Amino acid sequence: MSTAEETAGGEVAPWGEVTPDAARRLLMAAVEAFAERGYHATTTRDIAGRAGMSPAALYIHYKTKEELLHRISRIGHEKAVDILRTAARGEGTPAERLADAVSSFVRWHAGGRTTARVVQYELDSLGPDARAEILALRRQCDAEVRGIIEDGIAVGDFDVLDVKGTTLAVLSLCIDVARWFNVHGPWTPDEVGALYADLVLRMVGVK
Repeated sequence: MSTAEETAGGEVAPWGEVTPDAARRLLMAAVEAFAERGYHATTTRDIAGRAGMSPAALYIHYKTKEELLHRISRIGHEKAVDILRTAARGEGTPAERLADAVSSFVRWHAGGRTTARVVQYELDSLGPDARAEILALRRQCDAEVRGIIEDGIAVGDFDVLDVKGTTLAVLSLCIDVARWFNVHGPWTPDEVGALYADLVLRMVGVK
């Protein structure tokens, strides 16, 4: 686990470098509340109570509930970009790099499923400026995966007719893991990561 991550409720979350401690506790409480109740049904009082703080204390660190969601979304998407970029720019063939990207991305969505659900599915709750910033980070995720697929096509390893559509399908497959993964289910995050990597390599027609 990197210094940028810590475990909360048995899940890996990228809040380790958020300071001070009170601001980090509020982020973690907000993730739990948004995941359980949804952004719009959650109040700042709900978040403060989960963090063991008064509502007034929350406003010392975050001016609005949306600012909390924006920071959660930004940190989560920056982590997603880092995961995919590391794999895309690593050593190995396009097939090896794509498998690494998918397995790593899936493991993150499974291991940090509560955080990932908020990061990936509450985008429309953000205001225009914050939403535009997060969409730019999503485009970076798209570019990293698309680049690997294009590399595979260029060297004749992949058989893909629609690069844009295939990139969307790969990312959607990975992200959806956060919706259904159950820690008490039959698979571990590593096992799902390996399964999805194999499925994606089949999708791109690895030769």
